[in-house]
Amino acid sequence: MRNRNWLQASSSAEDAFSELKLQEYLSGSPASKASLVYFRRDASPSVDVFLEQLENSVGALRDYGISVLKVNCHQGEALGYCREDSSVGKAYLFKGHVLIRELPTDALFSVDAIVANVLFALLFNEVKYVATPEDLRNLENALRGQLDLVFAYVQAVGTAEHRVLMEAAFVYGSLHRFALTTEVMLLKSIHDEESDIPPSKLFFCHCKMAADPGQPCRRTLMEQPLTTLNVHKFLKLMGEPLVMEVTADPEKVSTAHLQLGLPLIFILTQKETLEADRRTAEFVAWRLLGKAGVVLLSRGVAGLDFLLRYNVAIKTAAEGVKYLILKDTDEIIALMESGKQSDHIPEYEEEEEEEEEAGESYEQEIQDDEVVESIVRDRRHELPLEHILTLTEESFSPTLANSDSVAVLFYASWEAVSLVMMQSYVEVAARLKGTPGVSLARVNCWDWPHVCTQQNVTQFPTIKTYEKGGRSLTYSRMWDTEEALRFIKLSRTSGPVRLTSPAEVEEYLSSKSLPPSPGVSILGLFDSSTHNAKESFVEAAEALNGHVMTGIYSGDDASVVAQKYKVPLPALLLVRPESSKRNVIHLSKSSTQDVAEVIRRALMDPFPEITVGNLPEYFQLQKPLLILFSSGALKQADEKEMRLLAREENHKSFLSCWLNLENTPVGRGILKVYFGSPLPPLPLLIWVNPHSGGKVFAFPSGQSITETNVLAWIEKLESDLEAPSTTLSEEDWKPRLPAYDFLSQMAPNLPEFTIYSWRSGHQEEAVANPGEKKAAEVREDLVEDSTVAELEKESPTGGDLRGTVPRLAAREKQAKRHMEL
Repeated sequence: MRNRNWLQASSSAEDAFSELKLQEYLSGSPASKASLVYFRRDASPSVDVFLEQLENSVGALRDYGISVLKVNCHQGEALGYCREDSSVGKAYLFKGHVLIRELPTDALFSVDAIVANVLFALLFNEVKYVATPEDLRNLENALRGQLDLVFAYVQAVGTAEHRVLMEAAFVYGSLHRFALTTEVMLLKSIHDEESDIPPSKLFFCHCKMAADPGQPCRRTLMEQPLTTLNVHKFLKLMGEPLVMEVTADPEKVSTAHLQLGLPLIFILTQKETLEADRRTAEFVAWRLLGKAGVVLLSRGVAGLDFLLRYNVAIKTAAEGVKYLILKDTDEIIALMESGKQSDHIPEYEEEEEEEEEAGESYEQEIQDDEVVESIVRDRRHELPLEHILTLTEESFSPTLANSDSVAVLFYASWEAVSLVMMQSYVEVAARLKGTPGVSLARVNCWDWPHVCTQQNVTQFPTIKTYEKGGRSLTYSRMWDTEEALRFIKLSRTSGPVRLTSPAEVEEYLSSKSLPPSPGVSILGLFDSSTHNAKESFVEAAEALNGHVMTGIYSGDDASVVAQKYKVPLPALLLVRPESSKRNVIHLSKSSTQDVAEVIRRALMDPFPEITVGNLPEYFQLQKPLLILFSSGALKQADEKEMRLLAREENHKSFLSCWLNLENTPVGRGILKVYFGSPLPPLPLLIWVNPHSGGKVFAFPSGQSITETNVLAWIEKLESDLEAPSTTLSEEDWKPRLPAYDFLSQMAPNLPEFTIYSWRSGHQEEAVANPGEKKAAEVREDLVEDSTVAELEKESPTGGDLRGTVPRLAAREKQAKRHMEL
């Protein structure tokens, strides 16, 4: 209990609740003493009831150094407190002779109400009343990184629960900040509560650890009733470390949890998986905070070799230590919350591997996931991995330090999309074979989790490129050989390339001064008057590194270059490798997002061939699609007319494109949905408007495809003068079969486990400078098909209980059978 000099009890002379004369009160009250005084003038039944409760509170308030006094007002009536109009229905709280608060006697209806209201008045600077969710957020924000907050909802001021909170605030006020409310709506804003008059609740808000400005305070609810014993027990637990790490025999380990009658959970760990196990232990500890303690126990404890068989231990004061084999963190939590720890001790049964017969049939049932189905179908196919380095925890950093440019595929050997991507990655490696300064590597995150955690890999698969000097880029496009190859090539040049003269500009536009790069190149032109647009272009170019080649020229004679291409500054020049024509774009807006959007739109083909890979990119424009379906290459006359329809004035209102059924066979299925069987003759021009309720229109077969005819036809469509060929269903696109939880069916290979947590609140990589930080902030919005995972940084999540050693053994087994891919 903290030291409060001004509330120290004086002596045991106050054991009785006696009546003082006014002069005795004025001459005897110490200057530093807190006292609750009732100035009595006349007797009445209601006053007698109040005085009875006041007398009963003497002992309780004396524990807090507060005197309770009754003063006879029949002498010395000149004193203001004894006047009739001021003494009726009031008691007065003093510190010495200084009035702290007037308390209406009808609010002091019981001992609980007296103690609660008196302490509330004395601690008015330390216990804040909050009325709205915004008040609570502001209080938490003010305490972030400094103190934790104990926040309670009580049904009314003066109740027993209010007294419990104020007594706790008196004891723990130097350690935590306290706040309370009686507002039901405030409680419902932070806690699911169906009752109109909910019972009192107490929350511990972990604000001290929330140092980041945008990080909210986590809240832990005390699930027991709001009593003095429960509150003191709860606050004691909140002060304990979240996770302890020990190397001792669990029988000899004791913590406050055991002393308070709660179980202790030991998560067995080893050096290879310590970081992953620590994150998972933190997840379990947060979920069971106030219900159980969590300890990381090293498997290397002398004399405990049998721990290799288990992955979790639970200790209780009554039953000692029980060693268990559990599958995942959900089982740990369910075990604790059910209160049946001793009844659930799973027996481990080692699975024997089934040998494959030489002529075994690999016919599989139809899968709802075509990616998984392709892996099952091709699982005996052996991939040539000799051109791809296999990195481990030891070799990862040295390989990056000794290479000019390294592309790394982070994957999991059990995950279907990872293995499909590995096939494309092998093709990329074959295409880049012999390219100086470029290496391709892979890291199996199931075997080397620490590497993947350090590199902020939060999903499988992930491709990252690393350049000497520390720059890294993350791939976020389609899992396709050509796209991945293009990304790796472009990532070798850090944009924007700074050009210093008109001659270098011409060389850049002719691609003579740069290494060969696929796709469109962008050049930004700026002068001294367009500084803001220039900075925005630089940030957008950094965000698009790996996706487009960018250059910049901002010399004094930039206007001369701009005049040559007949465009006002600031401007962009686009160079397409298949054309000598330079497209020019004037930048009318100068924010980073606007510039990036201009670049993104400029990269799109004005008359694209629609494929499975690029359809989402064009469909998200939300424009009507004018699609010419063909079987093979377009006829020259048709292509000419379609490109006229794709001109800028038309391109603003709809997208002109084509689909080659030979390159994209799924187009036949699309036409079958539109027209049924048999399919209409090709080429066939289709109008699909996503905003028209799924209506599909076919260009009249009797008319030739010309710009004039097509525009006249579109005008009729927009005026509702044509009937649709078909109307698409508004049915949601869903998998053919219910989702199948493959991970839950995975069985361990050996009986040694530790805990892995792959959704575990990875922190974002540090950004070297403000420019890179801004680029990182806009990258997610700028780069299409982005798959950046949203993580709860402040709350790690759990995962399966699997260990490094079993996976190493399994890897040896896979190497013999060539079955990893």
